[in-house]
Amino acid sequence: MDKYKQYERVFNHFDENGDMKISPCELQKCVGLIGGVMSLEEAEVAVMLMDSDGDGLLCFEDFVKLVEGVGEEEKINDLKEAFRMYEMDGSGCITPKSLKRMLSRLGESKTMEECKLMIAHYDINGDGQLNFDEFKVMMSLQT
Repeated sequence: MDKYKQYERVFNHFDENGDMKISPCELQKCVGLIGGVMSLEEAEVAVMLMDSDGDGLLCFEDFVKLVEGVGEEEKINDLKEAFRMYEMDGSGCITPKSLKRMLSRLGESKTMEECKLMIAHYDINGDGQLNFDEFKVMMSLQT
């Protein structure tokens, strides 16, 4: 089943009154059903930000944008957390030294030269270390 069919099923489930729109109240309930917490005020803000036609409700297209936006934000946050684990020294970059240290913590023994080569493969600006944008590129190519 493609993701839009899945989104449609979820949308229809959350559209309690069948008006093909999701109200802030319906959005709040659906977030609660999937284990999240959202106040009515937060739901109202989310609807206001994503509402393309100004009627105070989410149509299916608005809902898809909201769902995909939330997923993307979570991915970026997960990547930032992983980046910080490898970066470790507060430099804002993954250096061969910090990469070697993290890999050894994970049980992978690499030489400094191997770590330099691993970094060089994704080091777009050629500075010998990975900044967050380069790390994102590397991780997107890994999946």
